[in-house]
Formats: sequence, C-alpha cells, structure tokens
Amino acid sequence: MSMIELEVTQLTKRFGRRRVFGDVSFALKPGQSLAVTGPNGSGKSTLLRLLTGLSLPTAGKVIYTEDGKTLGFEHYRRKVAMVAPYLALYGALTAGENLHFLARVDGRKVSDTDIEAVLHKVGLDGRGGDYVGAYSSGMQQRLKYAAAMLREPEVLLVDEPSANLDDTGKKAVFDIIAAYRKQAIVVIATNEKEEYSLADGICQLGG
Repeated sequence: MSMIELEVTQLTKRFGRRRVFGDVSFALKPGQSLAVTGPNGSGKSTLLRLLTGLSLPTAGKVIYTEDGKTLGFEHYRRKVAMVAPYLALYGALTAGENLHFLARVDGRKVSDTDIEAVLHKVGLDGRGGDYVGAYSSGMQQRLKYAAAMLREPEVLLVDEPSANLDDTGKKAVFDIIAAYRKQAIVVIATNEKEEYSLADGICQLGG
C-alpha cells in the first residue's frame, strides 16, 4: 500500500510588506502528527491553508510524495481534508444533502449508509434530515468533521479542533483525531494546551 508523505521546507508567507512567518520546516509521515501554535496573527490558519495547496507561499515549498514521487495538486488534493470553524456549510440543505453535495464536488459517490456511519461517529445520529441552518455552531462543527471523514483522508488538517464544542463534542472529536493519528498525517492549529496532547510534536510560530 502506497503512503503519502509531507515535507515543508523553509516556508515563508507575506501579505504585502508584512511577513506572517518565515523559514518553517518539518516533515511528516503517516502515523505522525504536529501541533502548530503561536499568538493570534502568527499565521497558524495561514500555514494550514498552504498545506492544502489552495494558497501559495511567498517562498519555500510544500511537497507531497508517494512512493518517492512528487505529487501535483490534482493528485494530492483528494488525499487532504481540512476542518476549520470558518469553512462554510449550506444552511438551506440538510446535513445529509450537505454531505452528498460535498462528496459529489470531490468526485466521490457516497451512500446513505456511509453518511449515517459518519454522522454516528460525530454524535449526530438521526439528525441527517435536519436543515443545517437550524444546527447550533457546535453541531455544524461536528458536521465538518463528518465531511472530512467521508473523504477518508491520508492528511487531516484541523484548525482549532474543539472550537464551538461542548464536552461531549470535544470527546467525539478527540477520539476521531486519535484514530487518524494512528494511520494518517495530522496537523493541528491550536493554542489550547489540552490539545497539544493530540500531536507528537509542536511547531511554534511567532516565537
């Protein structure tokens, strides 16, 4: 079975004259995880977006390889999933419709059984037919994890893992991340010390 690997080399990001961060380097293999920390404005969320390939660095490289071969964006984008409070869902659709739609956009076909399974894992049993516009912020955050899990990602990027979640939601999310840590690459952006334990190492920005 082929496995994806991630190498970040001297990554720098600027917005105009302002340097957000510079010379960030690390390498991760499946089963390895990293927590990215730093003060507000230090570029934690920006770094995660660079890892998706949807945003480009000012300098440095983000390289995904598989079996020693460098992957282009079209090849690795389906292997990467991101969960963040600012990612949008469609309030006029039900949770199930959101998940079906996002899967189609990603070029995947999922069954109602697949959707029921991931909703169960995030504690949203029986809520797949409810409109997302009526969901609480915590329920919407759980739904984003469900969407990420449907992709069966080899790289899971999580910005503020427990944002908007109560204790029950936190436990569900921490269990999901713990499971992915065993088999995938996981990168977490957080300033919550209790979440540092979700990763093997720490990358400090702005310090």
